[in-house]
Amino acid sequence: MSLRFIKPEKILLASHPEYREKWVQDRIAESPSILGLGDLILKDKERIQPRAGRLDLLLQDQDLTTRYEVEIMLGNTDESHLIRTIEYWDVERRRYPQYDHYAVIIAEDITSRFLNVIGLFNGFIPLIALQMTALKFGDQISLVFTKVVDAVSLGRDDEDEEVQAVTDRNYWETERGTKETVAIADEMLELIKTFAPRMELKYNRYYIGLAKDDQPNNFAIFFPKRSSFHTNIYIKSSTEIDKQLEAAGLDVMDYDKRGGAYRLRLSKNDIKKHADLLIRLLKMAAGVEVESEAMLAR
Repeated sequence: MSLRFIKPEKILLASHPEYREKWVQDRIAESPSILGLGDLILKDKERIQPRAGRLDLLLQDQDLTTRYEVEIMLGNTDESHLIRTIEYWDVERRRYPQYDHYAVIIAEDITSRFLNVIGLFNGFIPLIALQMTALKFGDQISLVFTKVVDAVSLGRDDEDEEVQAVTDRNYWETERGTKETVAIADEMLELIKTFAPRMELKYNRYYIGLAKDDQPNNFAIFFPKRSSFHTNIYIKSSTEIDKQLEAAGLDVMDYDKRGGAYRLRLSKNDIKKHADLLIRLLKMAAGVEVESEAMLAR
């Protein structure tokens, strides 16, 4: 049975008497994934800022490493909207430096002139601009978000980790993961020690990182969970690496374009079975000279 084509009607929410900014905010809060920024969760709504004002939405990724400061505006973007978004982003990143932070502007119309202004900030401020379109299908309405500006990653500022974000092994074994999943981080460390013998695990509140001589060096980070183990390996993506990971049968969750990392779900058996491949990827992430990517197949 073929489906019937229905031409949707575009609605301008800025002039609509019923669907206002609060309505849009509630829809995003109910299902943050509609923004197309990944599998996000709602951290806070109408978050009070120290110097007055309220942040529309604070979203967070599932691995608890990245936060998105989201500001919504119906109609056209304007300078005050941009400034407010950047101010809220700056407040949050200073208060919680253990996360990566992205400023997100949402508007119904983002003009070419405004895109040029946003482009001046990108590279200095990780800014994402989403154009929102409201579409009516009979008696139903939907929101579509189109990314018109993507953030340029600023990298990981390992030196900004505060003492308050540091925990210990017991915290990870009892609060976030288990002894079994934390032990997988030990096995990853053993792989790393084959080429960087002074590297050690560093137990932060939101991830287990790496340190050499007590100085952070997070070319890979680990997330032991209750029933699984995830790792981010920070290397540039390539078709060759993709092929080798697929051929090995490793569980690639995705490639984080903003952070520049392969996100893998690993088991204890994966590490034993694919030690050579993982060591080569970790070497690349650490900047240690390795054979050409084609050698990964050997």
